[in-house]
Amino acid sequence: MQHRSPAAATASSGSGAAAASTMAPDVGGIEPAVTLDQVPRWSDPDQRLYAPSSSSVASGAGEGGGSEPSASSFLSFSDPLTGDDGGVSGGGRGGASRFPVDHEINSRIYLWRGHPWNLEVDAVVNSTNESLDESHSSPGLHAAAGSGLAEECSTLGGCRTGMAKMTNAYDLPARKVIHTVGPKYAVKYHTAAENALSHCYRSCLELLIENGLESIAMGCIYTEAKNYPREPAAHVAIRTVRRFLEKQKSKIAGVVFCTVSSSDTEIYKRLLPLYFPRDRQEEEIAVSKLPADVGDENGETVIDERKIRIRPLPAGAVDRTATTAPIDLPFDSGLASKRSSFKLDSYLDPSFMSLIKDPDLRRKEQWEKSAQAQKGFNYAKLLGYGDLACPSLSAAEEYSLHSRYLAKANSLNLSEIAEMKIIYRGGVDSEGRPVMVVVGAHFLLRCLDLERFVLHVVKEFEPLIQKPYTIVYFHSAASLQPQPDLGFMKRLQQILGRKHQRNLHAIYVLHPTLGLRTAILAMQMFVDGEVWKKVVYVDRLVHLFRYVPREQLTIPDFVFQHDLEVNGGRGLIVDPRTKHIYQRPSG
Repeated sequence: MQHRSPAAATASSGSGAAAASTMAPDVGGIEPAVTLDQVPRWSDPDQRLYAPSSSSVASGAGEGGGSEPSASSFLSFSDPLTGDDGGVSGGGRGGASRFPVDHEINSRIYLWRGHPWNLEVDAVVNSTNESLDESHSSPGLHAAAGSGLAEECSTLGGCRTGMAKMTNAYDLPARKVIHTVGPKYAVKYHTAAENALSHCYRSCLELLIENGLESIAMGCIYTEAKNYPREPAAHVAIRTVRRFLEKQKSKIAGVVFCTVSSSDTEIYKRLLPLYFPRDRQEEEIAVSKLPADVGDENGETVIDERKIRIRPLPAGAVDRTATTAPIDLPFDSGLASKRSSFKLDSYLDPSFMSLIKDPDLRRKEQWEKSAQAQKGFNYAKLLGYGDLACPSLSAAEEYSLHSRYLAKANSLNLSEIAEMKIIYRGGVDSEGRPVMVVVGAHFLLRCLDLERFVLHVVKEFEPLIQKPYTIVYFHSAASLQPQPDLGFMKRLQQILGRKHQRNLHAIYVLHPTLGLRTAILAMQMFVDGEVWKKVVYVDRLVHLFRYVPREQLTIPDFVFQHDLEVNGGRGLIVDPRTKHIYQRPSG
């Protein structure tokens, strides 16, 4: 089998200059192979706060003077568990860690920004379809491997979803290519998709060991073409690898997670400390950030309704095995003593029996809670603010609800909602936080599909709520339109999830009316005091620019007109061309 020899094969890799030179493209335009020891290891201390070496800076300056590094450059890690709270909203529970620190496992994990087939490892993973077609394979793989790969794939007879098959690597630096078929994602069958995706990663690792190989580079098996939401899929990928290494770490030397987009890179940098904590501090923080369902011992999703529920024998139950007549056959006396003292209770694992509350009982309690809320005296409904009797959700339930809505939103064309300009992205506020603009007057309740609007909100807010952000709400002339009630607002907050509540910095409300102030007071009392206490009322447009600079906002013309009508234009000059507002000079 032929391999492309790396450029560093004839040069010493000990110096920084030599290492930097290996990352530069060949004269022919083909990127050289990168060995495993050149890839950042997850357990390396210098990956938390990365400072580029002088040689790498000089190399970058020589190739374009400060341009963004290529996908095959070294990846630097920032610590995702310090600073901003960008982790996953988990179950919020304390107790023992489900993924304790294991330095031996951490030493086998790598994170690489680039395509897997540029790495000199034992095997690389190709995400493909059931027919193993070249057109549905990972982009660029067949071009790098040569025509021999497609010819061998055509002889394999296809591959089923969740399974994996191996071929030679041909012109790649790797020895083998493992082909696997990721599942299609549908909200209704999301559990089946998660388990199929988990089986993809596990099948690749099992095939690696069966063929006596030790290192593997894995790209993101899930794809946008199959509508799989990226962050939930990354959870499945990382926890499956972790569970596999807990059992087979002696047989695997390295697992490289490969990402080709900045969004995937950020997701993996944020989630890796949850499943591969490097110290006690990361382990303790991960306890509260992990999702409620992290799968079973293989990383597959646990379905409560399908668990076998065993109850202990009643006190005074007859031990029938002890009174059974013995069989007249010769046997060992030690076995006889064991049989005489046989108790069924000893074979019932108490930890298994108390894994989780009976799902039927839990569902009954939820129904009773909802019925009790319906029967209670609903002050909000009495005051005309809508029905707030829907039961509250746990953190895990909110996370699952948000994931389902996000997956559905990504699969639909919501352009007609976007064209209404009810919500849209602004720039940044005075402290650099991203801004989401909401225009109340554009919310036409009578001609708006609320379900599709909610999907659009979830899709637009998703990039912002990962870090601290700000909302600017124009209430100008909005009192002329009917607005959604508090029941709708409570449901929307549950769908956006707790990350939205935690990372929201402030809501700047321009031109508030008495009715709006009363409604917000009701939301503080009945919906969520934490979020709605962040409201800042702004009466004049020029005062809003203290918090968000004018050039960072796209403001509808009627907002300027409304501001002049309400405030009388006292002391203000409006530029009719740029819509900028200036203070009138004194004197």
